[in-house]
Amino acid sequence: MYPEQLVAPMRADLTEAGFVEFKTQADVDNHLTNHKGTSLIVINSVCGCAAGAARPGVKYGIAKSPKKPDVLATVFAGVDKEAVDRLRQLTAPYPPSSPAVALFKDGELVHFIERHHIEGRTAQMIGDHLVDVFAEFCD
Repeated sequence: MYPEQLVAPMRADLTEAGFVEFKTQADVDNHLTNHKGTSLIVINSVCGCAAGAARPGVKYGIAKSPKKPDVLATVFAGVDKEAVDRLRQLTAPYPPSSPAVALFKDGELVHFIERHHIEGRTAQMIGDHLVDVFAEFCD
């Protein structure tokens, strides 16, 4: 588990952009069980590709897209163990991955971006991809 003082700025990178934090299994379940609409959930991480590509790419995609998810949320790998474990169950058959980005519609996974799709790509590439994803799945 990472110390909170280490991850606080990385959490703030998304929460200051309007993301809510899911810290427990109940947070994830309570949201996705009866939610109608779209939910973008970022599995945040301390790694360099989260800082250099995932977080800025997600924020870029949201800012650029005319269609947006109804809910923006995040869990933090290595910190929010319960929430991350539950989210990883819900993103099966994809293997555990962080950072990662999951889009749910009406509580069902409809798109998933794994770490290997983030590494080596720019924030703009990830953001542009999300614009296309939002156009397909968000109302």
